[in-house]
Amino acid sequence: MDFTSPLVYGVPCFLGLILLELTYSKTHDHKNLYNWKDLTASLTMGVGSAILGPLIKTVFSIVLFHFVYEFFNPEIDGVRTNIMGWKSFGYAWYVWLLCQLADDYTYYWFHRQNHMVRALWAAHIVHHSSDNFNLGTAVRNGWFTLLYKPLFYMWMPAIGFPPEMVVVCLGIEALWQFQLHSVYIPKMGFIETIFNTHTMHQVHHAKNVEYMDKNHGGFLNIFDRIFGTWKPLDENIEIQYGVTHAPNSYNPWVILTHEYKDIWNDTKKSKNWYHKFMYIFGPPGWSHDGSTLTVKQMQRELKKQKAL
Repeated sequence: MDFTSPLVYGVPCFLGLILLELTYSKTHDHKNLYNWKDLTASLTMGVGSAILGPLIKTVFSIVLFHFVYEFFNPEIDGVRTNIMGWKSFGYAWYVWLLCQLADDYTYYWFHRQNHMVRALWAAHIVHHSSDNFNLGTAVRNGWFTLLYKPLFYMWMPAIGFPPEMVVVCLGIEALWQFQLHSVYIPKMGFIETIFNTHTMHQVHHAKNVEYMDKNHGGFLNIFDRIFGTWKPLDENIEIQYGVTHAPNSYNPWVILTHEYKDIWNDTKKSKNWYHKFMYIFGPPGWSHDGSTLTVKQMQRELKKQKAL
């Protein structure tokens, strides 16, 4: 069975909703919600992702997922069987739900590792580098994540989910993630107990120390709750968006590459090969001499200060 990624239809909607939010913000009480130079940079990177996506991620995903599916789900006596000896999944409605749940679980760990491993953070920081939070920021995506994201999802076709189904679920996840980037949607009561919402994603994009590395979920917040990374929006905290080490530039190439340059410079701070390894694959902020701190270290320091 062949399916089309929902993102094919989503991109025009993205542009329309950005224009709608932009117009509303400029004619009402959020005139500073959008910065023209920042929006231009975000759209440039969004267009780049839209061009590179089909060329790299989609083709890479389809080829990779089909190879994994065929390799781990051979036909035995005419029945396609997965690595656990079960009949590979079909296209029943409950299989779609299971696939979307598996996608959400995978997205959580993919997203969390982008914040935990500096080499991955160098690609993902692009999305967090704006100090604005709006639908324009939603399309501000790093191009280099396209190269490794499908690797996190290989286990899904391996256990029997059809490759086309996985690609569609990835697209649905992306649609949900886009619309989360809005300050106009307030807390939604009971929905907040299950789903990852707009206010939770505001927390995720904040550079306030107590908010850092929280709410990595896609559709659901259950995995954040289970693995200790969930945090609701505290309306008593004035939220600040962006990153602590911002590129301070509207040049798309600088935004895309500045963290890689910082990693290279940091590896030259020590001749110790373990230190060099940690500057690349350790958590962002790690330093061999304590000159910079990781998020966990900063959060421990904040707790100590509040306890005094």
